[in-house]
Amino acid sequence: MYEGKIIKFYREKNKITQEQLGKGICSGTHISKIERLHTEYAPEIVTLLSERLGINMKYEITKLRNLKDRLYQWQDVIIMQLFDEMDLINDELEKEDLIQISEYINLYQLLRVRYLLMHNLPDDAFNIIHGIQKNEHKLSSYEANLLKHVLGIYYLAKHENLHAVHTLKSIDESDYNNKEYTYHLAAAYHSIESPVMAYYYADKSRQFFKEINNYLRVIDAEMLMLIQVKDDGEFKETIQRFQNLIKSCELCHSPVRKARVLHNLAFEYFRRNKFELACKYYKESMSLKDNDSSPYLLSLDGYIRSSLNGGILTREELIHLVKEGLETAIKKNERLFIILFNLLSFLIEEKEKEYHQYLCDQALPMFKQFGFVYLIQRSKKELFNYYIKFKQTNKALKMAELLINHEKKSCHL
Repeated sequence: MYEGKIIKFYREKNKITQEQLGKGICSGTHISKIERLHTEYAPEIVTLLSERLGINMKYEITKLRNLKDRLYQWQDVIIMQLFDEMDLINDELEKEDLIQISEYINLYQLLRVRYLLMHNLPDDAFNIIHGIQKNEHKLSSYEANLLKHVLGIYYLAKHENLHAVHTLKSIDESDYNNKEYTYHLAAAYHSIESPVMAYYYADKSRQFFKEINNYLRVIDAEMLMLIQVKDDGEFKETIQRFQNLIKSCELCHSPVRKARVLHNLAFEYFRRNKFELACKYYKESMSLKDNDSSPYLLSLDGYIRSSLNGGILTREELIHLVKEGLETAIKKNERLFIILFNLLSFLIEEKEKEYHQYLCDQALPMFKQFGFVYLIQRSKKELFNYYIKFKQTNKALKMAELLINHEKKSCHL
């Protein structure tokens, strides 16, 4: 069944007609039937055609048959986040022309999306997604669910958290045995501040990562579970769990994960108004990140806010850091961080009216668009206090109503 596909592929690759290929061997019409699998043919004919095309048919068939196994190996190393092996298989598959005629072309394209998203290339990934969606009806059940999985990851990368939840929730586990998606669903729920659902799915992902003996991903899941616990006491137990995760990251030689844990520990100190410790851990986290990356900008935002609230840096130092962050955000076209650093600029320069106008007109609509629940609630509280301060009663009441409605909704999640 493979011979006809392979002959057609290499004939077209070499830009020769069916008549030219068959000259002295068989008619062009016979080759057409061989390529379309519409006729029986003698092995000797396939041998002669292969020789003319300069290929070893047995070798080509073996490659085509092995593609499925190689693709699933690629998926496994992507799940395990083994970047060296992931890159090696990607390079190998990029050179494999026969993928284009294999029955696994859609699986390859979907895994290619996963690969691009792992390398922080969401726009390149979406170009492939868009192409796949045009022929979505041709996908197998597994591939259709894999499409939902990669689309959910794409939405997370683009901060479209509500879309991520909706898409990942629609995955059918009975047709999709990759339970890694529960981690991404947990991350999406965390992003919209639904801690119970985030904890539930993070725990499911932790069990899956344990089953496949992937300790690094277990750390990811445990980190996600830990930050759902909002104890407001001395939180000694929580700090100890953070420290244990940091040690685990060091033992596993994973600076990326250590940076993530440090950032989340910094935020826990920030929300408890322990600004010096927040600054310390934000700074440690930033030291392990690429200065041009979104994770770095997120920690920089936290570091500036902690420094401002704690009176730790001078006004000039803060303005310099905001300028650095804003320039990077503009260069990377990171709309969220452009908004956040502009807000910080107004705060530091004590432009109260401009700050709240920008918060109302620019920031809050953008936060709502992408489902940044924490930022939405923080913005509403700031606007409520501002309206109360300046006796804008109607606006204050409207903001209070929005806050109360959110609290009621949270109770029913």
